[in-house]
Amino acid sequence: MSNVAKELEVIRILSGKAFIGGEFKEPAGLETIEVENPANAETIGFVPAGDEELANTAISAARVAQSSWAALPAIERARLVERLAAKILEHKDVFARIIVREQGKPLDQAFGEVDATASFLSHAASMARRIGGDILGSDNRYEEIHIRRHAYGVVVGLTAWNYPAALAARKAGPALVAGNTFVLLSHEITPMSGLYIAQLVKEVGFPSGVFNVVSGRGPVIGRALVDHAGVDLISMTGSVRAGQEIYASAASHLKVLRLELGGKAPFVVMEDASIDRAVDAAIAARFANCGQICTCNERMYLHSKIADEFLEKFISRTQSLRIGDPMVNPDLGPKVSAAEVEKVAKMVARGEAFGDQVLLKGGKIEEGSLAKGNFIAPTVLESSSNASPLMQEEIFGPVVSSLRVDSFEQAVSYANDTAFGLSAYLFTSSHRRLAQAPYLLKFGELYLNRANGEQVQGFHTGWGKSGLGGEDGVYGFDGYLRKQTSYANFDI
Repeated sequence: MSNVAKELEVIRILSGKAFIGGEFKEPAGLETIEVENPANAETIGFVPAGDEELANTAISAARVAQSSWAALPAIERARLVERLAAKILEHKDVFARIIVREQGKPLDQAFGEVDATASFLSHAASMARRIGGDILGSDNRYEEIHIRRHAYGVVVGLTAWNYPAALAARKAGPALVAGNTFVLLSHEITPMSGLYIAQLVKEVGFPSGVFNVVSGRGPVIGRALVDHAGVDLISMTGSVRAGQEIYASAASHLKVLRLELGGKAPFVVMEDASIDRAVDAAIAARFANCGQICTCNERMYLHSKIADEFLEKFISRTQSLRIGDPMVNPDLGPKVSAAEVEKVAKMVARGEAFGDQVLLKGGKIEEGSLAKGNFIAPTVLESSSNASPLMQEEIFGPVVSSLRVDSFEQAVSYANDTAFGLSAYLFTSSHRRLAQAPYLLKFGELYLNRANGEQVQGFHTGWGKSGLGGEDGVYGFDGYLRKQTSYANFDI
Protein backbone atom coordinates (compact mmCIF):
# COMPACT_ATOMS: atom_id res chain seq x y z
CA MET A 1 0.00 0.00 0.00
CA SER A 2 1.40 3.42 -0.95
CA ASN A 3 2.00 6.15 1.62
CA VAL A 4 -0.94 8.13 0.26
CA ALA A 5 -3.23 5.13 0.51
CA LYS A 6 -2.02 4.48 4.08
CA GLU A 7 -2.65 8.05 5.09
CA LEU A 8 -6.18 8.14 3.70
CA GLU A 9 -6.94 4.80 5.32
CA VAL A 10 -5.72 6.05 8.71
CA ILE A 11 -7.89 9.17 8.42
CA ARG A 12 -10.87 7.01 7.49
CA ILE A 13 -10.33 4.75 10.50
CA LEU A 14 -9.89 7.64 12.95
CA SER A 15 -12.90 9.62 11.70
CA GLY A 16 -15.80 9.95 14.11
CA LYS A 17 -13.82 8.81 17.15
CA ALA A 18 -12.52 9.98 20.50
CA PHE A 19 -9.82 8.19 22.51
CA ILE A 20 -10.82 7.72 26.14
CA GLY A 21 -9.69 5.20 28.71
CA GLY A 22 -7.29 3.51 26.32
CA GLU A 23 -9.94 2.80 23.68
CA PHE A 24 -11.31 4.51 20.60
CA LYS A 25 -15.00 5.31 20.98
CA GLU A 26 -17.66 6.63 18.63
CA PRO A 27 -19.74 9.00 20.80
CA ALA A 28 -23.41 8.64 20.00
CA GLY A 29 -25.80 11.47 19.29
CA LEU A 30 -23.24 14.19 18.63
CA GLU A 31 -23.02 16.56 15.69
CA THR A 32 -19.97 15.94 13.53
CA ILE A 33 -17.38 18.41 12.26
CA GLU A 34 -15.96 17.93 8.78
CA VAL A 35 -12.20 18.14 8.36
CA GLU A 36 -11.19 19.89 5.13
CA ASN A 37 -8.02 19.73 3.09
CA PRO A 38 -6.92 23.41 2.86
CA ALA A 39 -5.35 22.80 -0.56
CA ASN A 40 -8.62 21.93 -2.32
CA ALA A 41 -11.49 22.31 0.20
CA GLU A 42 -12.28 18.58 -0.06
CA THR A 43 -13.60 16.81 3.04
CA ILE A 44 -11.05 14.24 4.22
CA GLY A 45 -12.74 13.07 7.42
CA PHE A 46 -14.88 14.09 10.35
CA VAL A 47 -14.83 14.16 14.13
CA PRO A 48 -17.51 14.32 16.81
CA ALA A 49 -18.31 17.79 18.12
CA GLY A 50 -17.71 16.89 21.74
CA ASP A 51 -19.96 18.17 24.51
CA GLU A 52 -19.89 18.41 28.31
CA GLU A 53 -20.67 14.71 28.71
CA LEU A 54 -17.71 13.71 26.53
CA ALA A 55 -15.46 16.08 28.48
CA ASN A 56 -16.64 14.58 31.78
CA THR A 57 -15.99 11.05 30.52
CA ALA A 58 -12.44 11.88 29.41
CA ILE A 59 -11.59 13.67 32.66
CA SER A 60 -13.03 10.83 34.73
CA ALA A 61 -10.85 8.33 32.87
CA ALA A 62 -7.79 10.50 33.43
CA ARG A 63 -8.62 10.98 37.12
CA VAL A 64 -9.03 7.25 37.71
CA ALA A 65 -5.68 6.51 36.06
CA GLN A 66 -3.66 9.29 37.67
CA SER A 67 -2.71 7.88 41.08
CA SER A 68 -1.36 4.60 39.73
CA TRP A 69 0.44 6.42 36.90
CA ALA A 70 2.09 8.83 39.36
CA ALA A 71 3.07 5.89 41.58
CA LEU A 72 5.24 4.42 38.81
CA PRO A 73 8.92 5.37 38.98
CA ALA A 74 9.50 8.35 36.70
CA ILE A 75 11.92 6.35 34.57
CA GLU A 76 9.17 3.82 33.79
CA ARG A 77 6.84 6.60 32.68
CA ALA A 78 9.69 8.03 30.61
CA ARG A 79 10.36 4.72 28.87
CA LEU A 80 6.79 4.67 27.55
CA VAL A 81 7.09 8.28 26.38
CA GLU A 82 10.40 7.49 24.66
CA ARG A 83 8.81 4.49 22.98
CA LEU A 84 6.04 6.76 21.73
CA ALA A 85 8.67 9.10 20.25
CA ALA A 86 10.28 6.15 18.46
CA LYS A 87 6.91 4.93 17.20
CA ILE A 88 6.15 8.39 15.78
CA LEU A 89 9.42 8.38 13.85
CA GLU A 90 8.72 4.85 12.67
CA HIS A 91 5.51 6.14 11.05
CA LYS A 92 7.00 9.46 9.98
CA ASP A 93 5.91 9.30 6.33
CA VAL A 94 2.26 8.65 7.08
CA PHE A 95 2.18 11.13 9.95
CA ALA A 96 3.66 13.94 7.85
CA ARG A 97 1.05 13.38 5.15
CA ILE A 98 -1.76 13.48 7.70
CA ILE A 99 -0.47 16.87 8.83
CA VAL A 100 -0.33 18.15 5.24
CA ARG A 101 -3.83 16.91 4.49
CA GLU A 102 -5.48 18.68 7.41
CA GLN A 103 -3.21 21.68 8.05
CA GLY A 104 -1.70 22.51 4.64
CA LYS A 105 1.97 23.11 5.40
CA PRO A 106 4.44 21.90 2.72
CA LEU A 107 5.49 18.27 3.08
CA ASP A 108 9.09 19.00 4.05
CA GLN A 109 7.84 21.29 6.83
CA ALA A 110 5.43 18.56 7.93
CA PHE A 111 8.36 16.15 8.19
CA GLY A 112 10.03 18.78 10.34
CA GLU A 113 6.97 18.91 12.57
CA VAL A 114 7.01 15.14 13.02
CA ASP A 115 10.69 15.33 14.00
CA ALA A 116 9.84 18.09 16.49
CA THR A 117 6.98 16.02 17.88
CA ALA A 118 9.34 13.16 18.63
CA SER A 119 11.98 15.54 20.01
CA PHE A 120 9.57 17.11 22.49
CA LEU A 121 8.71 13.65 23.79
CA SER A 122 12.32 12.45 23.92
CA HIS A 123 13.50 15.53 25.77
CA ALA A 124 10.68 15.15 28.30
CA ALA A 125 11.70 11.52 28.81
CA SER A 126 15.29 12.61 29.48
CA MET A 127 14.04 14.65 32.46
CA ALA A 128 12.86 11.60 34.42
CA ARG A 129 16.04 11.27 36.49
CA ARG A 130 16.25 15.03 37.03
CA ILE A 131 13.08 15.40 39.08
CA GLY A 132 14.80 16.70 42.17
CA GLY A 133 14.16 18.44 45.44
CA ASP A 134 16.04 20.11 48.26
CA ILE A 135 16.99 19.48 51.87
CA LEU A 136 17.40 22.73 53.75
CA GLY A 137 18.66 23.41 57.23
CA SER A 138 16.13 24.34 59.88
CA ASP A 139 16.22 26.91 62.65
CA ASN A 140 15.30 24.10 65.04
CA ARG A 141 17.50 21.39 66.60
CA TYR A 142 17.68 18.05 64.71
CA GLU A 143 15.24 19.20 62.02
CA GLU A 144 15.34 19.27 58.23
CA ILE A 145 13.18 20.97 55.65
CA HIS A 146 12.43 18.71 52.67
CA ILE A 147 11.09 20.19 49.43
CA ARG A 148 9.71 17.61 47.00
CA ARG A 149 8.08 17.79 43.59
CA HIS A 150 4.82 16.02 42.79
CA ALA A 151 2.49 15.78 39.81
CA TYR A 152 -0.49 18.13 39.76
CA GLY A 153 -2.97 15.44 38.72
CA VAL A 154 -5.02 15.82 35.53
CA VAL A 155 -3.70 18.15 32.83
CA VAL A 156 -5.80 19.42 29.93
CA GLY A 157 -3.96 20.42 26.76
CA LEU A 158 -5.66 22.82 24.35
CA THR A 159 -3.72 23.07 21.10
CA ALA A 160 -3.75 25.41 18.11
CA TRP A 161 -4.17 24.32 14.50
CA ASN A 162 -0.83 25.58 13.16
CA TYR A 163 1.25 22.72 14.65
CA PRO A 164 -1.32 20.09 15.64
CA ALA A 165 1.17 17.29 16.37
CA ALA A 166 4.12 19.19 17.83
CA LEU A 167 2.03 21.30 20.19
CA ALA A 168 0.30 18.20 21.54
CA ALA A 169 3.64 16.53 22.25
CA ARG A 170 5.13 19.72 23.69
CA LYS A 171 2.48 19.61 26.41
CA ALA A 172 1.84 15.89 26.82
CA GLY A 173 5.48 14.79 27.06
CA PRO A 174 6.48 16.71 30.20
CA ALA A 175 3.02 16.34 31.74
CA LEU A 176 3.16 12.54 31.46
CA VAL A 177 6.77 12.09 32.56
CA ALA A 178 6.03 14.28 35.59
CA GLY A 179 3.25 11.87 36.61
CA ASN A 180 0.16 13.70 35.39
CA THR A 181 -2.48 12.16 33.19
CA PHE A 182 -3.50 14.06 30.08
CA VAL A 183 -6.62 15.05 28.15
CA LEU A 184 -5.94 16.59 24.74
CA LEU A 185 -8.52 18.75 23.00
CA SER A 186 -7.33 18.34 19.43
CA HIS A 187 -8.37 21.46 17.50
CA GLU A 188 -11.48 20.92 15.38
CA ILE A 189 -9.77 22.22 12.23
CA THR A 190 -6.82 19.80 12.57
CA PRO A 191 -7.97 16.95 14.83
CA MET A 192 -6.49 13.96 13.01
CA SER A 193 -2.93 14.52 14.21
CA GLY A 194 -3.96 14.20 17.85
CA LEU A 195 -6.01 11.10 17.11
CA TYR A 196 -3.08 9.56 15.27
CA ILE A 197 -0.88 10.15 18.32
CA ALA A 198 -3.58 8.34 20.32
CA GLN A 199 -3.40 5.40 17.93
CA LEU A 200 0.35 5.18 18.49
CA VAL A 201 -0.13 5.55 22.26
CA LYS A 202 -2.39 2.51 22.11
CA GLU A 203 0.20 0.57 20.12
CA VAL A 204 2.93 1.46 22.63
CA GLY A 205 0.81 0.17 25.50
CA PHE A 206 0.22 3.11 27.80
CA PRO A 207 -2.04 2.29 30.77
CA SER A 208 -5.72 2.99 30.24
CA GLY A 209 -6.77 6.59 30.83
CA VAL A 210 -3.28 8.10 30.95
CA PHE A 211 -3.61 9.81 27.56
CA ASN A 212 -7.01 10.80 26.16
CA VAL A 213 -8.08 12.74 23.07
CA VAL A 214 -11.36 14.52 22.38
CA SER A 215 -12.36 17.04 19.75
CA GLY A 216 -14.95 19.74 19.29
CA ARG A 217 -15.45 23.46 19.45
CA GLY A 218 -13.79 25.59 22.08
CA PRO A 219 -16.93 27.34 23.39
CA VAL A 220 -18.56 23.96 24.10
CA ILE A 221 -16.19 21.13 24.99
CA GLY A 222 -13.26 23.47 25.56
CA ARG A 223 -15.23 25.39 28.17
CA ALA A 224 -16.43 22.13 29.75
CA LEU A 225 -12.83 20.95 30.12
CA VAL A 226 -11.65 24.28 31.54
CA ASP A 227 -14.55 24.53 34.01
CA HIS A 228 -14.33 20.93 35.27
CA ALA A 229 -13.41 20.67 38.95
CA GLY A 230 -11.39 17.51 38.23
CA VAL A 231 -8.81 19.36 36.13
CA ASP A 232 -5.72 20.60 37.97
CA LEU A 233 -3.66 22.32 35.25
CA ILE A 234 -4.53 23.76 31.84
CA SER A 235 -1.91 24.21 29.13
CA MET A 236 -3.19 26.13 26.15
CA THR A 237 -1.75 27.51 22.90
CA GLY A 238 -4.00 29.93 21.04
CA SER A 239 -5.26 33.47 20.75
CA VAL A 240 -5.17 36.21 23.36
CA ARG A 241 -8.96 36.27 23.41
CA ALA A 242 -9.18 32.53 24.12
CA GLY A 243 -6.48 32.83 26.77
CA GLN A 244 -8.36 35.61 28.53
CA GLU A 245 -11.56 33.55 28.53
CA ILE A 246 -9.72 30.54 29.98
CA TYR A 247 -8.06 32.78 32.58
CA ALA A 248 -11.48 33.99 33.72
CA SER A 249 -13.12 30.56 33.65
CA ALA A 250 -10.30 28.88 35.58
CA ALA A 251 -10.50 31.39 38.39
CA SER A 252 -13.40 29.70 40.17
CA HIS A 253 -11.25 26.62 40.92
CA LEU A 254 -7.92 28.50 40.99
CA LYS A 255 -6.50 26.17 38.35
CA VAL A 256 -2.86 26.43 37.34
CA LEU A 257 -2.50 27.90 33.84
CA ARG A 258 0.20 27.80 31.21
CA LEU A 259 -0.87 29.99 28.29
CA GLU A 260 1.05 30.60 25.06
CA LEU A 261 -0.89 33.28 23.24
CA GLY A 262 -0.40 35.64 20.30
CA GLY A 263 2.71 37.40 19.08
CA LYS A 264 3.69 40.43 17.04
CA ALA A 265 7.40 39.91 16.58
CA PRO A 266 9.46 42.94 15.54
CA PHE A 267 12.22 42.23 13.01
CA VAL A 268 14.89 44.90 13.53
CA VAL A 269 17.65 45.37 10.94
CA MET A 270 20.37 47.90 11.71
CA GLU A 271 22.63 49.69 9.23
CA ASP A 272 25.61 47.47 10.14
CA ALA A 273 23.80 44.17 9.61
CA SER A 274 24.58 41.58 6.95
CA ILE A 275 21.73 42.46 4.60
CA ASP A 276 21.68 39.16 2.73
CA ARG A 277 21.65 37.21 5.98
CA ALA A 278 18.89 39.38 7.37
CA VAL A 279 16.80 39.02 4.20
CA ASP A 280 17.16 35.23 4.27
CA ALA A 281 16.03 35.16 7.89
CA ALA A 282 13.18 37.60 7.27
CA ILE A 283 11.85 35.43 4.43
CA ALA A 284 12.07 32.25 6.51
CA ALA A 285 10.59 33.88 9.58
CA ARG A 286 7.64 35.42 7.70
CA PHE A 287 6.61 32.79 5.19
CA ALA A 288 7.29 29.40 6.80
CA ASN A 289 3.98 27.59 7.36
CA CYS A 290 2.34 30.39 5.34
CA GLY A 291 3.13 32.84 8.13
CA GLN A 292 1.14 30.80 10.65
CA ILE A 293 3.71 30.73 13.45
CA CYS A 294 3.40 32.71 16.67
CA THR A 295 7.08 33.72 16.51
CA CYS A 296 6.89 34.86 12.86
CA ASN A 297 8.38 38.10 11.55
CA GLU A 298 5.25 40.23 11.89
CA ARG A 299 6.65 43.78 11.43
CA MET A 300 10.01 44.98 10.13
CA TYR A 301 11.95 47.97 11.45
CA LEU A 302 14.65 48.88 8.93
CA HIS A 303 17.37 51.42 9.44
CA SER A 304 16.89 54.18 6.88
CA LYS A 305 20.43 53.72 5.54
CA ILE A 306 19.75 50.15 4.38
CA ALA A 307 15.95 50.12 4.01
CA ASP A 308 15.91 50.51 0.22
CA GLU A 309 18.47 47.76 -0.33
CA PHE A 310 16.77 45.44 2.15
CA LEU A 311 13.28 45.93 0.68
CA GLU A 312 14.51 45.48 -2.89
CA LYS A 313 16.10 42.14 -2.00
CA PHE A 314 13.22 41.09 0.26
CA ILE A 315 10.61 41.76 -2.42
CA SER A 316 12.68 40.00 -5.07
CA ARG A 317 12.99 36.94 -2.86
CA THR A 318 9.29 37.07 -1.98
CA GLN A 319 8.31 37.17 -5.67
CA SER A 320 10.37 34.06 -6.31
CA LEU A 321 8.58 31.98 -3.68
CA ARG A 322 6.77 28.99 -5.15
CA ILE A 323 3.11 28.62 -4.15
CA GLY A 324 1.39 25.31 -4.72
CA ASP A 325 0.24 21.86 -3.67
CA PRO A 326 1.85 21.27 -0.27
CA MET A 327 2.45 17.61 -1.11
CA VAL A 328 5.08 18.62 -3.70
CA ASN A 329 7.10 20.88 -1.39
CA PRO A 330 6.42 24.45 -2.53
CA ASP A 331 7.68 27.36 -0.48
CA LEU A 332 4.13 28.30 0.51
CA GLY A 333 1.16 26.06 0.96
CA PRO A 334 -2.39 27.25 1.68
CA LYS A 335 -3.78 29.01 4.71
CA VAL A 336 -5.56 26.58 7.00
CA SER A 337 -9.12 27.74 6.26
CA ALA A 338 -11.25 30.06 4.16
CA ALA A 339 -12.05 32.07 7.28
CA GLU A 340 -8.33 32.69 7.80
CA VAL A 341 -7.98 33.86 4.19
CA GLU A 342 -10.80 36.36 4.70
CA LYS A 343 -9.28 37.58 7.98
CA VAL A 344 -5.93 38.30 6.32
CA ALA A 345 -7.60 40.13 3.41
CA LYS A 346 -9.50 42.38 5.83
CA MET A 347 -6.29 43.20 7.67
CA VAL A 348 -4.52 44.21 4.48
CA ALA A 349 -7.49 46.42 3.56
CA ARG A 350 -7.31 48.12 6.95
CA GLY A 351 -3.59 48.73 6.49
CA GLU A 352 -4.18 50.29 3.08
CA ALA A 353 -6.99 52.44 4.48
CA PHE A 354 -4.62 53.64 7.20
CA GLY A 355 -2.18 54.73 4.52
CA ASP A 356 0.31 51.89 4.27
CA GLN A 357 1.94 51.75 0.83
CA VAL A 358 1.66 48.45 -1.02
CA LEU A 359 5.05 47.42 -2.40
CA LEU A 360 4.00 43.94 -3.52
CA LYS A 361 0.33 43.10 -3.97
CA GLY A 362 -0.78 39.57 -3.24
CA GLY A 363 -4.05 38.14 -1.99
CA LYS A 364 -6.27 35.14 -2.59
CA ILE A 365 -5.43 33.16 -5.71
CA GLU A 366 -8.68 33.03 -7.64
CA GLU A 367 -7.63 31.37 -10.90
CA GLY A 368 -6.04 28.14 -12.05
CA SER A 369 -5.46 24.88 -10.21
CA LEU A 370 -5.05 26.62 -6.83
CA ALA A 371 -8.35 28.51 -6.90
CA LYS A 372 -10.25 25.86 -4.92
CA GLY A 373 -7.79 26.01 -2.04
CA ASN A 374 -6.93 28.64 0.55
CA PHE A 375 -3.86 29.94 -1.26
CA ILE A 376 -2.64 33.49 -0.74
CA ALA A 377 0.14 35.26 -2.61
CA PRO A 378 2.33 37.35 -0.27
CA THR A 379 1.77 41.05 0.27
CA VAL A 380 4.53 43.47 1.33
CA LEU A 381 3.77 46.99 2.52
CA GLU A 382 5.55 49.98 4.00
CA SER A 383 4.07 51.96 6.87
CA SER A 384 4.67 55.57 7.78
CA SER A 385 3.51 55.18 11.38
CA ASN A 386 3.90 52.59 14.11
CA ALA A 387 0.20 53.06 14.81
CA SER A 388 -0.77 51.19 11.62
CA PRO A 389 -2.91 48.14 12.38
CA LEU A 390 -0.40 46.05 10.42
CA MET A 391 2.30 47.13 12.87
CA GLN A 392 0.15 46.52 15.93
CA GLU A 393 -2.15 43.53 15.33
CA GLU A 394 -1.16 39.91 14.73
CA ILE A 395 -1.57 38.97 11.05
CA PHE A 396 -0.70 35.25 11.09
CA GLY A 397 -0.38 35.04 7.34
CA PRO A 398 1.93 35.87 4.38
CA VAL A 399 1.67 39.63 4.82
CA VAL A 400 4.27 41.97 6.33
CA SER A 401 4.72 45.70 6.65
CA SER A 402 7.87 47.70 7.38
CA LEU A 403 8.78 50.99 8.99
CA ARG A 404 11.99 52.99 8.60
CA VAL A 405 13.95 54.01 11.69
CA ASP A 406 16.93 56.31 12.19
CA SER A 407 18.53 54.73 15.25
CA PHE A 408 18.75 51.64 17.42
CA GLU A 409 16.97 53.47 20.21
CA GLN A 410 14.05 54.35 17.93
CA ALA A 411 13.80 50.75 16.72
CA VAL A 412 13.70 49.48 20.31
CA SER A 413 11.05 52.01 21.25
CA TYR A 414 8.84 51.02 18.32
CA ALA A 415 9.44 47.31 18.93
CA ASN A 416 8.35 47.59 22.58
CA ASP A 417 5.26 49.61 21.66
CA THR A 418 2.96 46.58 21.71
CA ALA A 419 0.79 44.55 24.04
CA PHE A 420 2.57 41.39 22.90
CA GLY A 421 5.86 40.08 24.23
CA LEU A 422 6.56 36.68 22.70
CA SER A 423 9.54 37.06 20.37
CA ALA A 424 11.76 39.65 18.68
CA TYR A 425 14.58 39.71 16.12
CA LEU A 426 17.68 41.86 15.87
CA PHE A 427 20.26 41.91 13.10
CA THR A 428 23.44 43.90 13.75
CA SER A 429 27.19 43.41 13.84
CA SER A 430 27.48 45.60 16.93
CA HIS A 431 28.44 43.63 20.02
CA ARG A 432 27.20 46.51 22.14
CA ARG A 433 23.73 46.33 20.64
CA LEU A 434 23.65 42.54 20.89
CA ALA A 435 24.64 42.73 24.55
CA GLN A 436 22.09 45.44 25.29
CA ALA A 437 19.20 43.76 23.47
CA PRO A 438 18.19 41.39 26.31
CA TYR A 439 17.95 44.36 28.65
CA LEU A 440 16.05 46.62 26.26
CA LEU A 441 13.68 44.36 24.29
CA LYS A 442 10.67 43.35 26.39
CA PHE A 443 10.07 39.90 24.91
CA GLY A 444 10.39 36.39 26.27
CA GLU A 445 12.35 35.04 23.32
CA LEU A 446 15.01 36.84 21.27
CA TYR A 447 16.52 35.80 17.93
CA LEU A 448 19.80 37.64 17.48
CA ASN A 449 21.27 37.41 13.96
CA ARG A 450 19.21 34.32 13.15
CA ALA A 451 15.78 33.23 12.00
CA ASN A 452 13.17 31.77 14.33
CA GLY A 453 13.00 28.20 15.59
CA GLU A 454 13.31 27.41 19.28
CA GLN A 455 15.02 24.28 20.60
CA VAL A 456 13.70 21.70 23.06
CA GLN A 457 16.30 22.49 25.72
CA GLY A 458 15.45 26.20 25.70
CA PHE A 459 12.46 27.93 27.27
CA HIS A 460 9.61 29.23 25.12
CA THR A 461 7.81 31.93 27.06
CA GLY A 462 5.81 35.06 26.38
CA TRP A 463 5.59 38.34 28.25
CA GLY A 464 2.61 40.67 28.45
CA LYS A 465 -0.44 39.47 26.52
CA SER A 466 1.63 36.72 24.92
CA GLY A 467 1.03 34.43 27.84
CA LEU A 468 1.79 32.92 31.23
CA GLY A 469 4.34 30.28 32.12
CA GLY A 470 6.18 28.64 29.27
CA GLU A 471 7.24 25.43 27.58
CA ASP A 472 10.40 23.39 26.93
CA GLY A 473 13.60 22.57 28.73
CA VAL A 474 14.15 22.36 32.46
CA TYR A 475 11.97 25.38 33.20
CA GLY A 476 9.07 24.16 31.09
CA PHE A 477 9.21 20.68 32.60
CA ASP A 478 9.19 22.08 36.12
CA GLY A 479 5.90 23.80 35.35
CA TYR A 480 4.13 20.42 35.35
CA LEU A 481 5.23 19.69 38.94
CA ARG A 482 4.01 21.22 42.17
CA LYS A 483 6.16 21.56 45.27
CA GLN A 484 5.59 20.18 48.76
CA THR A 485 7.48 21.19 51.90
CA SER A 486 7.95 18.83 54.87
CA TYR A 487 9.41 19.83 58.23
CA ALA A 488 10.98 16.67 59.63
CA ASN A 489 11.95 16.85 63.30
CA PHE A 490 14.20 14.09 64.67
CA ASP A 491 14.57 15.41 68.23
CA ILE A 492 12.84 12.37 69.73
